[in-house]
Amino acid sequence: MALKVAFQMDPIEAVDINADSTFRIAEEAQARGHELFYYMPDRLVFREGRVLATGWPIELRREVGHHVTKGAQTTVDLSEFDVVWLRQDPPFDMGYITTTHILDLIHPNTLVVNDPFWVRNYPEKLLVLKFPELTPPTMIARSLADLKAFKHEHGDIILKPLYGNGGAGVFRLDPNDRNLSSLHELFSGINREPLIAQKFLPAVSKGDKRVILVDGAPVGAINRVPAEGETRSNMHVGGRPEKVELTDRDREICAKIGPLLKEKGQIFVGIDVIGDWLTEINVTSPTGIQELERFDGVNITAKIWEAIEARRA
Repeated sequence: MALKVAFQMDPIEAVDINADSTFRIAEEAQARGHELFYYMPDRLVFREGRVLATGWPIELRREVGHHVTKGAQTTVDLSEFDVVWLRQDPPFDMGYITTTHILDLIHPNTLVVNDPFWVRNYPEKLLVLKFPELTPPTMIARSLADLKAFKHEHGDIILKPLYGNGGAGVFRLDPNDRNLSSLHELFSGINREPLIAQKFLPAVSKGDKRVILVDGAPVGAINRVPAEGETRSNMHVGGRPEKVELTDRDREICAKIGPLLKEKGQIFVGIDVIGDWLTEINVTSPTGIQELERFDGVNITAKIWEAIEARRA
């Protein structure tokens, strides 16, 4: 059954076709005979009871520098589509949140992936709070006094923006570090959001594992190893992807969080695991599909579309 599929995403011309998960999802959709439409978040509009988007029908090819052909720009009613993918990158700011409210108005008659209500309510660094037994010691706070108390207790901590992404603004503060007050001042000058602090996990030197779940079930993992002299393992900042197998602990974590993800319509999710500990549950715009498919030689994206097609059937 051919579906009409829209992608709400960042500029498609700029994506790395050998790494970008959204490109891979769209490529698989095209291979399955689905009709593709693309628009950017700033062209999503609510107007007089209708949810509209201005963008382009597209055709894709795996050819660097010539990977997309756009048709004539047009405005469409998204309620007439079968599926809308919510795939723009964070930051998870009020602009992002507003798009989830607008897409709520057409879901689930038009299937929005991932479910925008729960993307809004369960951003990556907050959903983990439901599973304290799976996570390292964690604090979310705005008060410098509270953050100092947490650092005093745990000594070596990671401090990062609550709604950041891609490793931006992530700092390790070891027991000898004296920069907590300065960093708090810096972040407070940018916005009024709390910060998240977690006990530093030395196992990160061996990698930060990205486990991909489809409809609540794990389908594989890649290991992201920090570059020399780096604490952060994100591939955006030079982390190196490696092949890795799921451990019993990984499966235990997935078994505990998977039913909630499935219930809340989070079809494509990437969790971060360092050693034995869950650190993030990424639901907004997770990555890692192409690396996993290359390492494992399996079509992970087909599993995602099978889950979607089953819902549309």
